[in-house]
Amino acid sequence: MKKYYLAIDIGASSGRHILGYMEDNKMVTEEIYRFANGMIEKNGHLCWDIERLFDEILNGLKECKRQEKIPYSIAIDTWAVDYVLLDGNNQMIGDAVAYRDDRTKGIDADTYQFISEEALYQRTGIQKQLFNTVYQLMSLKKNQTSQLEQAASMLMIPEYFSFLLTGNKAAEYTNATTTQLVSPETKDWNYELIEQLGLPKKVFQQIRKPGYNLGHLSQHVQNIVGFDSKVVFPATHDTGSAVISVPSNEEHTLYISSGTWSLMGTELHEANCSLESMKRNFTNEGGYDYRFRYLKNIMGLWMIQFIRKEIASDYTFGEICQLAEKEQIASRVDCNDARFLAPHSMTEEIRAACREQGMQIPQTIGEVAKVIYESLAECYAKTAEEIEQMTGVKYSSIYIVGGGANADYLNKLTAKATGKCVYAGPTEATAIGNIAVQMMADGVCKSLADARKYIMNSFEVKVYAAPY
Repeated sequence: MKKYYLAIDIGASSGRHILGYMEDNKMVTEEIYRFANGMIEKNGHLCWDIERLFDEILNGLKECKRQEKIPYSIAIDTWAVDYVLLDGNNQMIGDAVAYRDDRTKGIDADTYQFISEEALYQRTGIQKQLFNTVYQLMSLKKNQTSQLEQAASMLMIPEYFSFLLTGNKAAEYTNATTTQLVSPETKDWNYELIEQLGLPKKVFQQIRKPGYNLGHLSQHVQNIVGFDSKVVFPATHDTGSAVISVPSNEEHTLYISSGTWSLMGTELHEANCSLESMKRNFTNEGGYDYRFRYLKNIMGLWMIQFIRKEIASDYTFGEICQLAEKEQIASRVDCNDARFLAPHSMTEEIRAACREQGMQIPQTIGEVAKVIYESLAECYAKTAEEIEQMTGVKYSSIYIVGGGANADYLNKLTAKATGKCVYAGPTEATAIGNIAVQMMADGVCKSLADARKYIMNSFEVKVYAAPY
């Protein structure tokens, strides 16, 4: 009889329930439920529809019951930095405001009245991004003080969903680090920093490592879905889970977790919190087994997702790739420019950026897409050089995991721009990494190296030899 492990992986545009199990000494995955996600406008802010998302989580569990594929354990991962506040009765305070909302605009200057930007980086190792939880909380402190005063606890989005399933609260390490409030030395909340910023220490829950058993489904949830399972923490930050599934046990590996964002980096055993690292805008996010994901956030396929919705809804992503590959336009943009974070029109923003630089202005779908893909590949090449300079390691290859591994044209461009061999896959990297943690927690896989061996032997990886 198969023993199932259920990964509930929720991204910015969709969520999925994926069952994993071992068969013939290989890891097998099976999608059992999928649903849409997206930000909504509510009370003047961009927010997540938390109630609907939890209903979809329950719907996926009901589907497991309907198909008589009851998971031994369940683990939820989502994007990072966003959170909910709960009062003393465990009721949500306010809305789950999304990281693309503009409420943190200018809050960095207010924050630096309490601690300098340099000191904040040296004490946390986390890249400055205005949507980091620390800036969200400082915005709340400035503009909606009553919410913080009412709060009895704070939970990141996946921890909140796990709480709704079990009734138990805890923080998970990989996601906690993205708040920019965790010490890379103690691997715990930096309470001295939290106090220095004037934030309430009481709301921060005990930090647990991936693999932690949070408890069983509450009786209320059991009554709804028709079964009981354990709920464990994966790396609840989706990138943390995706990196677990990188199919390599080499000592030094360069990866890109490619999806809405492109997270490009390597794994370190000690954080690099130097001012040079800060200057280059690298981050030291927590990884499995207290490793550090030393990486840079790159805007990623968000730009392609946006233009598809805006001007190419009748095309698949594969067809957009094909259109781009046929074009000759040589214009480029800076993919990391904040102007592309949440523009009114991505297409017009790209055209404006090209116009401002005196470059040819893209007109067709293919031209706009080509500008994005070529710009991303050049950004990857530049980032690879920076990582090599910062680590002193020369990498011969890049592993691309996640949905972006399907972008054949971008993979070719990446091999060409970097001069490195590109390995693309697995595509459901986040769910696979989530399942791998559950299997390690259950003893099916003895270690991260063991789990990665199974992943290497179980999932397709395409090779793009350099120079392409």
